Amino acid sequence: MIIANYIAYILTIIGALNWGLVGIFNFDLVTFICGGFRNGWGIAIYVLIMLAAIWLIISPIISRGMLDLGCPYRRSKEQKNSK
Repeated sequence: MIIANYIAYILTIIGALNWGLVGIFNFDLVTFICGGFRNGWGIAIYVLIMLAAIWLIISPIISRGMLDLGCPYRRSKEQKNSK
């Protein structure tokens, strides 16, 4: 689950940066990389970014309120509370 959280976090940051570029400079990085608007690769990238954002919404609910990124502080704190 930690790997899925990292992948989702990175994809969501890429999506946010892309929307920032669209808003500020009217430049769509995904369209530029994929060579055109509404082709298969562009749609796939947008769908992956959407699924990553949905995962980041659902993941804290699954893991009892925190996004688990493998932080050692959180694990040691949980171990102390369980004793």
